[in-house]
Amino acid sequence: MRILRYAAVLAVVVVAGLAAGDARATSSPSPVTAACTTEALGQAFNGALGLDSIDAWGCEGDFAYAWATVGSGEYEIGVTEVLRFDDAAQHWSLVSRLTWCHPGMLPEHIYRLGCFSN
Repeated sequence: MRILRYAAVLAVVVVAGLAAGDARATSSPSPVTAACTTEALGQAFNGALGLDSIDAWGCEGDFAYAWATVGSGEYEIGVTEVLRFDDAAQHWSLVSRLTWCHPGMLPEHIYRLGCFSN
């Protein structure tokens, strides 16, 4: 008899725990899909040398790479940048390649094309 009571109490605790876990899962915000366009990525280039063009780019998850030309005339230079989408601010930001360009920290596609040039 005592075993049946313990089993019943355990069953109630398990069901309550599952229900609480399910409620948390459904109340969390859905992930934001970042726009992977030259316009969206280009907004991150706000340095002293203005963005001239984005020549190649790619995105995977919250990360992107961009091969871009900044500046003009004698100040024009090609750059490679790694970007990360900031969910809170809803825009792409340039990130430090020194910090992020290590095996396993970025999606493989972004790592290969964003970390190994200029």
